[in-house]
Amino acid sequence: MTGLSDVQRSFVLHSGQGDATWFLGTLMTVKAGDAATRSAYTLIEFQAPSGFAPPRHIHHDEDEAFYILEGALRIECGDQTWTIGPGAFVFLPRGIPHTFTVEGDSPMRALQLTSPAGFEQFAAEVGEPAAAPTLPPPAAPDVQKLLAAAQKHSIQILPPRAGS
Repeated sequence: MTGLSDVQRSFVLHSGQGDATWFLGTLMTVKAGDAATRSAYTLIEFQAPSGFAPPRHIHHDEDEAFYILEGALRIECGDQTWTIGPGAFVFLPRGIPHTFTVEGDSPMRALQLTSPAGFEQFAAEVGEPAAAPTLPPPAAPDVQKLLAAAQKHSIQILPPRAGS
């Protein structure tokens, strides 16, 4: 995008638009990523089923944040734990172990912001293009693919906490 005017970089994505990926049983629709933001941030509309929980992990190169649109998340970041719902925002700094669980009986829908950009490349590498704008059918994750991509993208997958 070097050399483009600000007007040429402007864009609009409407509801349902964006590159959609089925990622670890979730639906991630990229609204803005590396190329569109000149590597500043990635913004993803994120949908996850009840009970979804990624492994505890550390982002070494990016900060992560969520703004909850629907549903609820129980978040663990370092020694802190919160349960948040619609209208809540949480910031998870790089370098701190964290995870979350979708609480309740309903799916969760949120905006996920990572800075700098690049998380969308990790999700695309681990996932697959969404066949429909819905949550994917349940399936076991490809753990080796996840671990290899995580290492490549400076994300450290951690073992569960003792007693978890």
